[in-house]
Amino acid sequence: MDLFTLSPKVQDLKARLLAFMDQHVYPNEERYFRESAEHGPWGVQPVVEELKALAREQGLWNLFLPDSEHGAGLSNLEYAPLCEIMGRSLLAPEVFNCSAPDTGNMEVLARYGTEEQKRQWLVPLLDGRIRSAFAMTEPAVASSDATNIQASIRREGDEYVIDGHKWFTTGATDPRCKIIIFMGKTNPDHPDKHKQQSMILVPKDTPGVKVIRPLPVFGFAGVPDRAAEVVFENVRVPASNILLGEGRGFEIAQGRLGPGRIHHCMRLIGLAERALEKMCRRTKERVAFGKPVAEQTVTLERIAEARIMIDQCRLLTMHAAHMMDTVGNKAAKAQIAMIKVAAPNMAAKVVDWAIQAHGGGGVTNDFGLAVAYATARLLRLADGPDEVHRNQIGKLELRKYA
Repeated sequence: MDLFTLSPKVQDLKARLLAFMDQHVYPNEERYFRESAEHGPWGVQPVVEELKALAREQGLWNLFLPDSEHGAGLSNLEYAPLCEIMGRSLLAPEVFNCSAPDTGNMEVLARYGTEEQKRQWLVPLLDGRIRSAFAMTEPAVASSDATNIQASIRREGDEYVIDGHKWFTTGATDPRCKIIIFMGKTNPDHPDKHKQQSMILVPKDTPGVKVIRPLPVFGFAGVPDRAAEVVFENVRVPASNILLGEGRGFEIAQGRLGPGRIHHCMRLIGLAERALEKMCRRTKERVAFGKPVAEQTVTLERIAEARIMIDQCRLLTMHAAHMMDTVGNKAAKAQIAMIKVAAPNMAAKVVDWAIQAHGGGGVTNDFGLAVAYATARLLRLADGPDEVHRNQIGKLELRKYA
């Protein structure tokens, strides 16, 4: 971060955020994981609600939102070091009302919602009184190509009728989840395949919305992600619930996913830093074959490689954030795609080395590394798999020589 001068405002937020993490987040991680196991993916961890109240009191709230009326008014570049700090703990992002899918959904509502939609859904989300879900991925098709989506949104008079089978609908099992942003086809015959889809607001308690089951990630249900399978059968909502208009689903998705992708990468850098820290501390304490594990050549090499990889990804993330701020998300799509490939792969490798350094304890969750690995590995798929981003990067590179 020394290459980027932080404004006094960001320096102050960073100092207060670091203090909050030390005083309230790290000491409560064990409790968080215990309560996650006790309450499961259908419940709420009491520690989260307690810490949310503290974070809001201290003004560490909605830091992700560039809209200064509701958020901190930070640019992507300014938010990056703060998001990295939150990423050091799986408990932290929600505590500061900066966790997916709410961040992306709030940005959608702030950018594309009507005044009534904002009043009804954005305000309580900004207040942290409710949570939300995002329903896009489907089990029956390869959703890495979003034009494959088959869910239907059909107009009937003053209503839309929604039918579809979704999974990896993040947040749907949360009892605080009150609103779902749903993507489906309003015009499957439109000649432009990117104008067939729309997004619509579906209150979770609407008849026909059935949350079937939580989807564990490597056996972790609810942490790191409240992914769920959801069926929508003859779900009727007012026509006014459509976002931006019919055929605008891809447009909204691109506006939503740009910041969402880079936020994931910012958090992953924090996750990897924490894993490296744990690896260094653990290997300095353990002795094998007559000397500390930290002094074994293979350990030194892995620590060095981890440091190089983390710093490379941080610089790439900062560059992407700067591009988003200066030329816009669309012009920065290559930089966003590059970091979306680089960061999850980097974090998975660093966490894997940390697990190895911890021996058998690394694969338990006593050290928080198994769930950290699950998080990093999941993010090689979430918001688009590596293969899709690599294809985009390659095509954009070739265009330079057309």
